[in-house]
Amino acid sequence: MLIGDGMADVPIAKLDGKTPLAFAKTPNMDKIAELGVVGQLQSVPDGFEPGSDVANMSLMGYDPRIYFSGRAPIEAASMGITLDDDEIAFRCNLVHLDNKIMRDYSAGHIETADSIRIISEFQKKLNSDTIKFYPGTSYRHLVVIKGFPGECLKTRPPHDISDQPFSPHLPTGVGVDILTELSRNAHEVLRQSPVNTERREKGKTTVTDIWLWGQGRQVAFPTLKERYGLKGSVISAVDLVRGLGVLAGLNVRIVDGATGYLGTNYAGKTAAAKEALANEDFVYLHVEAPDETSHEGDVEKKIQAIEEFDTHIVKEILKLREIHKDLRILVLPDHATLISTKTHHAMPIPYAVCGGNIKADNSVSYSEESAAMSNRKLHTGVELFNILVKGDF
Repeated sequence: MLIGDGMADVPIAKLDGKTPLAFAKTPNMDKIAELGVVGQLQSVPDGFEPGSDVANMSLMGYDPRIYFSGRAPIEAASMGITLDDDEIAFRCNLVHLDNKIMRDYSAGHIETADSIRIISEFQKKLNSDTIKFYPGTSYRHLVVIKGFPGECLKTRPPHDISDQPFSPHLPTGVGVDILTELSRNAHEVLRQSPVNTERREKGKTTVTDIWLWGQGRQVAFPTLKERYGLKGSVISAVDLVRGLGVLAGLNVRIVDGATGYLGTNYAGKTAAAKEALANEDFVYLHVEAPDETSHEGDVEKKIQAIEEFDTHIVKEILKLREIHKDLRILVLPDHATLISTKTHHAMPIPYAVCGGNIKADNSVSYSEESAAMSNRKLHTGVELFNILVKGDF
């Protein structure tokens, strides 16, 4: 499974009325369509926000209506953090707020080295018997709070409110006073942080605040081996997808130089996939860049991300068909991320799959339009995963 996070979109006037996926040069995804079938999938169940957590969980064969408790506990699984019964994990973004506006949900896609120094400052000054900070990658980190009283707390992902006033989207509900105080204390640490001084001198985006969201309690899944007899690997730069892999019982393959952005170590990812398929049944290879560039609202960068995915991932994985004659290859986004709104959308997404015993259906291209014209409409990611395992398209 090759996941171009957030690739799907709606037609854009400056692209001659095409979507970024249709406008981009994607001969390799088109080749998968030509060799196999194209269809349309509703990856996000009704009633759920179209987050990467719910969408990737669904694509991996797990029904969010049964297994989803929040994004942060999935990322905690990736970090090897076990939550006690009285603990709740929160995703902790490093962000840049300015003049009451969410200017940058990623603090300029802060380098991991800088962000770890900041989390270390939080650990020294803000950690307590009830609050613990844990470092992740780039702007993505975790906070675990013991004895947190709020089960009905409402939070909002910061990437949903880019360039918008953030006050209407602050957490609400029981326990919000704890988050407010923690955020205020973090702001003071950041105001005096030497990391910010260095970033300011280098003309980089500073970290002004933390943004807490995606909370949840400990979660557990039956593994894919238990459910399907599958042994496999997950390859991704982001803790969310790695965490899903851990919970699914997959081997998490860490690729040096995988950044979750443009120019990531694509070669390392495909090498890891090749190594995995030598002894395993299944690989879930995830690329974050199309989603990140969509959140930036940068259509040129989104097209670049899609084309890099096609050239450096899809093309190389297609070559593995020479080694594994019955290899099935499925390509799709997890959800749509719209350039126009800079956030996710629950619209149906296109998929293309080839290989194994799949018979071609006369498709010639891969895009939202070609998928919409197909009579292959699937209503859940779980349904797609079941069909993929059986090869019954």
